[in-house]
Amino acid sequence: MTVRAVPAAEHKVAAVRSAGCWCLVAGLLGAASGIWLAVVTPQVADDRYSYPLDSGAFTAIQVFFFVQHLGLLAGIVGLWRSGAVGTSRAGHWGVVAASGGMVLLTATELLAITAADSLYPGPGTGLLDALYGISSLTTGVGLVVAGVAVLRARRWQGPRRWAPVAVGAYVFVPMTPLLFGPFVLARLAIVGWMLLFSVLGAALLYAAR
Repeated sequence: MTVRAVPAAEHKVAAVRSAGCWCLVAGLLGAASGIWLAVVTPQVADDRYSYPLDSGAFTAIQVFFFVQHLGLLAGIVGLWRSGAVGTSRAGHWGVVAASGGMVLLTATELLAITAADSLYPGPGTGLLDALYGISSLTTGVGLVVAGVAVLRARRWQGPRRWAPVAVGAYVFVPMTPLLFGPFVLARLAIVGWMLLFSVLGAALLYAAR
C-alpha cells in the first residue's frame, strides 16, 4: 500500500462509519416517531390528511421526517462505500435505485405538508399516495437487488450480511399490505422498517471496525 493510499483508505472507513452512525440513529428515531404517532391522542378527525395531528404539528413532523430520511439515505450510500456489494453491476444499479427511491421519498415528506388541511381522500392526496408508493417500492427493489449482491460477494459474514436484503424485502412483505390496514397497524409496519434500517446502520458500523 502506498503512502497516498493509506489516507484514502482511512477516509473510506471514516465515511462508512459515519454513514452507519447516521443510519442507525435515523432508524431508531424513525421507529420512535412511528410509535408516538400510533399512540398520540388525535387532534383532528380521521378524515383529515394530517391525522392524528393538526396542521402545525403535522408540518413539524414532516420536516423531521425529511431530515431523518437523510440519515437513511446515508446508510444506503454507505452500503456502496463499504464495498459489500462487490463489483456486481446489478449491485451497483440496486444501490442507485434504492438511493433514488429514498431521495424521492424524502422529498415527498416535504411535499405532503401542502395537503395538511385537506380531506383524505381529497384533491392532491392521490398524487401523494402515488409518490409514497413509487418511492418506497423503488427503494425496496433496489435494496433487494443490492442485498443479493452482498450475499453473493460474501464480503460480509454472519447475520449482518442479510441486513440489506431484509430492509428491501420488508417493503413488500409485510409493510405494503399492512399500509392498507388500520392507521395504528400501518404505523407499526413502518416502525418495523425503521428498525431494520437501524440494523443496517449497525452492520455498517461493524464493517468500519
